[in-house]
Amino acid sequence: MENTKTIAKARQGLHGTIEIPGDKSISHRSVMFSALGSTPVHITNFLHAQDCLSTAACMKALGASVEFESETALTVCGHGLHGLKEASTIIDAGNSGTTLRLMMGILAPQPFLTTFTGDASLHKRPMGRVIKPLSAMGAKIYGRENNTKLPITIVPAESRLHGMVYESPVASAQVKSAILLAGMYADGPTTVVEPFTSRDHTERMLEAFGVETKKEGTAVTIEPVDSFRAPEAIEVPGDISSAAYWLVAGSVVPGSSLLLKNVGVNPTRTGILDVLK
Repeated sequence: MENTKTIAKARQGLHGTIEIPGDKSISHRSVMFSALGSTPVHITNFLHAQDCLSTAACMKALGASVEFESETALTVCGHGLHGLKEASTIIDAGNSGTTLRLMMGILAPQPFLTTFTGDASLHKRPMGRVIKPLSAMGAKIYGRENNTKLPITIVPAESRLHGMVYESPVASAQVKSAILLAGMYADGPTTVVEPFTSRDHTERMLEAFGVETKKEGTAVTIEPVDSFRAPEAIEVPGDISSAAYWLVAGSVVPGSSLLLKNVGVNPTRTGILDVLK
């Protein structure tokens, strides 16, 4: 009977204001990039989810200061673009493919050894899409099953990574991001060409840290970087994936009027809005 009453109320329309949780992809990047700067960055609306917490733990293990003030607010401060330190133990990426793939891009150029592990699920996921282009740049990455699966160890490269043009067989923000992040440390420009443009959170956020990328068609290029200019604060926008449920509900229940606050509307992620329109 209670369920019947709830449905009856819904038929009268959904009304209210909803705060959408922080975007997962941007939460990852906000911590990673802040840890490459040399001044404190205050991050708010951070998504308090296990994957994002894995990234925070990784950056702390590599020497960055990561201090939580609440579940959704923290301050991160690193020691500069070349200030990461070798972890004292194996780094656990948990279940987070984003953590592992992007961190491989950041750590491939570093002058120290890093070994990654993860949970049972992450151990089954192949990382060859990232390891192949990073290896072509000169990175030394080793793992199980033809260097594609965890545990994965990154050892110092024999020389500075080489810039290159990589034509990716897939449009993947994680693959693109890993290559661009490694490209910051390379000896020349690095270009990633995709079959179509994947989400561009990395490129947009790098601009906030003073790093320019050049986009031409489905190609994006990054030049070697000397330093980061970290912003004082980052407010993580709400995740449009989380907002999608309310967007659909408000669209299909007659008489509804919902205000969804602080939702990120990056054009590379707004397919749900296009569909609804």
